[in-house]
Amino acid sequence: MVNILREQPRAFHMIFMLELWERFGFYTVQGILTLYFIRYLGYSDTISYYTFGAYSALVYGMVVVGGYLGDRVLGTKRTIVLGLIVLAAGYFSLAITDKEHVFFALGLICVGNGLFKANPSNLLAKCYQENDPRLHGGFTLYYMAINLGSMIALFAGPAISSRYGYSYAYMMSAIGLLIGLANYGVQRQFVAHINTDADKRRVSVSQWLMILIGIFILTECSAHLLQHVMLAKNLFWFITIAVIAYYLLMTRKESKIVQMRMLVALALMLEAIIFFTLYQQMPTSLNLFAVHNVIPVFFGITIDAQSFQALNPIWIVLMSPVLAYFYDFLNRKGIQFSIPYKFSLGMTMCGVSFLMLFFARYFYTDQGLVSSWWLIISYLFQSLGELLVSALGVAMVAELVPAQIVGFVMGMWFLTSAIAGFIGATVASYTALPEHIKPGVGSLMIYTHVFACIGIVTLIIALFMWLLSPRLSRYIALKKTDLHQEAQGTEYSVSRCFMIQS
Repeated sequence: MVNILREQPRAFHMIFMLELWERFGFYTVQGILTLYFIRYLGYSDTISYYTFGAYSALVYGMVVVGGYLGDRVLGTKRTIVLGLIVLAAGYFSLAITDKEHVFFALGLICVGNGLFKANPSNLLAKCYQENDPRLHGGFTLYYMAINLGSMIALFAGPAISSRYGYSYAYMMSAIGLLIGLANYGVQRQFVAHINTDADKRRVSVSQWLMILIGIFILTECSAHLLQHVMLAKNLFWFITIAVIAYYLLMTRKESKIVQMRMLVALALMLEAIIFFTLYQQMPTSLNLFAVHNVIPVFFGITIDAQSFQALNPIWIVLMSPVLAYFYDFLNRKGIQFSIPYKFSLGMTMCGVSFLMLFFARYFYTDQGLVSSWWLIISYLFQSLGELLVSALGVAMVAELVPAQIVGFVMGMWFLTSAIAGFIGATVASYTALPEHIKPGVGSLMIYTHVFACIGIVTLIIALFMWLLSPRLSRYIALKKTDLHQEAQGTEYSVSRCFMIQS
């Protein structure tokens, strides 16, 4: 691992630290936000879940704005810096705001995250030459930076907010971003030679003014939608239907084989929505289950119960090399394990992770508390599911669609997370405690019943995915020559097509 780190381009280390600090700030806020709505704003469990769902939807829905500015207007590097500044302003605002202006601060965070999120990975990819053998190792370490930042944040954020107050946790997020910005300023010469057409273009004062006005308008719109969750939900469903309709329209213009591959991509994105709906339970229903019904002891150390969310990045870091070894073992044995099967296995893991929590209801203390091992093992299965679905999905979808619409499809991929924010909130709302039930045995029965239902439904969906996997795998395995021959037969020219390396 150390050798792989040393071999990377100098620019990699700067981007690595930039991503680490940004994710630290993001997960510090996300890890405590649901309880912040309940304890600081006085929201009920249900309203808190839906507000958090709207926040998640806006965070991912804004990514398309940052991608457009990075590709067409400001360039990747200027958009990264702008995103960090807006994010830092959002965290500072959240630290000092009163209850009336909380949502403006959250709106700034949504917009800042949208500006930033798509661009560091884009910049990192440009640091490598074509066929550079360091590329895969670099992106593996980059994914580790994301999880390392979130791991630290999910321990530090809850501890600081519980001991000193929410303002200190949010201020810590802002300071982390300023450190990342300072690091970028010191090492920016290492990416000075990496320029797209937009990076080389001079941005006039009037353009900057329009961009800043646009950021303010988007922030105000986000703040309004966060306070009117049903409006936000309907808006995102309208956007989703329009995007899917446009995608299907583009699919009709392609050859038959390309159509099949594009439909496979759509099917896998629908499966991803199901996964992200389950993933959305970590900062919502699973978080409150940990707070109300789990003994807050982690390997003998007493922690803030909200920090159990850190189990996800911990397991990601630990299990990534194990899964990589498993893939290598299958390849050496000549066993084909294509993407649809990996998705199906990942969904099965998620189903098991929730279903097993049902049995915790038979092993509780007089106060209705259960051992932390139930969550530790549950997060292990869910994290394995994430490595099989989320970590592979974006690359797989990009390879299934024609090159000229990859950017649009990447936007669709982020939209799956946005829609899952609302669906996940609906699922989490079933765990909301009635007013007459206080945390204890009663809440344990409610949580474990809902988790069992989630697990059973997920396993049924996984079964259908297993049954569909052979057909989906055949469509993915279509050779480039097949595409070329069909294109000639229909007088259609395929500009570029991909073959999945399973």
